[in-house]
Amino acid sequence: MRDAVEWSARVGYGARGFVFLSVGVFALLAATDRIGSAVGSSGTAGWLAGQPLGRLWLLLLGLGLWAFVVWRLIQSLFDADHQGRDWRGYLSRAGQALSGVFYGLLGATVFEYLDEYGPRSEAEDVAENQEKAAQLLALPFGQWLVLLVGLAVLALGVGNIVRALRDDFTGSLACSEAICRRVAPLARVGYAARGFAYLPLAAFVVLAGLRESPEPVTSFGGALNALEAQPGGAFALGLTAAGLIAFGAFAFVEARWRRIRPPKELA
Repeated sequence: MRDAVEWSARVGYGARGFVFLSVGVFALLAATDRIGSAVGSSGTAGWLAGQPLGRLWLLLLGLGLWAFVVWRLIQSLFDADHQGRDWRGYLSRAGQALSGVFYGLLGATVFEYLDEYGPRSEAEDVAENQEKAAQLLALPFGQWLVLLVGLAVLALGVGNIVRALRDDFTGSLACSEAICRRVAPLARVGYAARGFAYLPLAAFVVLAGLRESPEPVTSFGGALNALEAQPGGAFALGLTAAGLIAFGAFAFVEARWRRIRPPKELA
């Protein structure tokens, strides 16, 4: 069980690294006008579906993301990282649980591509998100539920920025001091970029709740494209893309050197 938990975590970090590295590369290509627009995490799955042996790669990516969901659940439920029982520890574990929900939804999206033929466009992803928002708005207290989702995304973005400023990312790595010193900047730049990338997405979801309309809702790729549409947006998108690439690269570092400590209840 101890080995299974460790491999689940390492495979999961690798899958996360692939997703964000790909999103960053596509965003960088969009910022330099090599492609028409940036794509989000689900758009990356769509691109992968169109490659040789695409269905096999999708299956492996989906399994990797679900492996990461398992690790996130272990972190949040069993305090695998020894966060403690004060408010900071519980807040960190809540963030890990929220991250598990996000990667679970992304893994489900990846598996959906196995039943489809040909990649979906970014517009189709936006339309699907708007449909989900409309279903949520139709529920009792739907407006507040949408606002809650938007605030959760906002908290995720702000939390990433705070981590970039305050956390010592080398403490969780079992690598030499020289290697840890070199890879720590990847984590700081990556978490800051991911946090800033979530802010426009959160704003769109909150706006949908305030207007009681699903129309403002977009996708992660749509939020990146909205960033590019602003004055100086190409430069801002390029910086964000570089940061997302750094985040993906650090996830591969974690897949190799992160200390994985399965809780005693499981080991």
